[in-house]
Order: sequence, then structure tokens, then C-alpha cells
Amino acid sequence: MSVKSVIHLNFRGDARAALTFYRSVFDGEAAMVTYQDAGAAQDPAEAGQIMWGQVAAGNGFHVMAYDVPVRLPYDKGQNAFFVSLRGDAAQEITGWWEKLADGATIVRPLGPAPWAPLYGMLTDRFGVTWVVDVLNG
Repeated sequence: MSVKSVIHLNFRGDARAALTFYRSVFDGEAAMVTYQDAGAAQDPAEAGQIMWGQVAAGNGFHVMAYDVPVRLPYDKGQNAFFVSLRGDAAQEITGWWEKLADGATIVRPLGPAPWAPLYGMLTDRFGVTWVVDVLNG
């Protein structure tokens, strides 16, 4: 099994501009999905904002980003990023989740999501927020 960790940047309405900028800096490929594209727009004003985005470059640079919905707390200085831990083996990802969850605050329990067989979010005992997901099952 392979695993990949990627810094995931959080914005409030600036994710598209940031990803476009990082694409130009690192000469990478950008991919962006809006809340509307995913059928997840709960506020019409946020429909065009980024629900999932990334820039990946041939030199190894990789960053992900999204726009935090208004219904969720966001403080640019407090929760500007989280670590995205992705893998393709549910058993190994679940094992890491269980270890990270020791002393953590569970934001979203690990379970099925519309975009992944397993997805969960927690803030570990050190205050670092992790998003954990299985890509293939």
C-alpha cells in the first residue's frame, strides 16, 4: 500500500485565486470542483466556491485547498490548513485513524462519504486537524 500526505489549505472565498497562483508559480496542473459541481451548495452565494481543489506539478509539488463554508468556523490565523492523509487500503487507513483518534476531537467520524469509501476528520491531541480518506476501498 502507498500513502500520501498533502497539506490542505483552508480559505474563505480565496481558494480559486490561491490555486491559480500556485499553479503559475510551480508550473503545475490545477483541478477544481465547486460546491455546485458536487451538488453540495447549501448557500447559493457559495455555489461557485471551491469544495475540492489541488495543484500538482511534475517536480513533486502538491497542495490541496478549499473554501470553508460560512456555516463552519474559520479563522485565517487559527485553522488555515489541515493534513490530508490518503491511501488505497481501508484496513491500514483505519489503523492510522484509530491511533490518531487517541485523545483527539472527532470532527467527522470515519465512514462512507459520497466521494470516498471512507472519510473522516479529527483534530488530534496537539491541535492538528487531519482529513483521512480511502481512495479506492
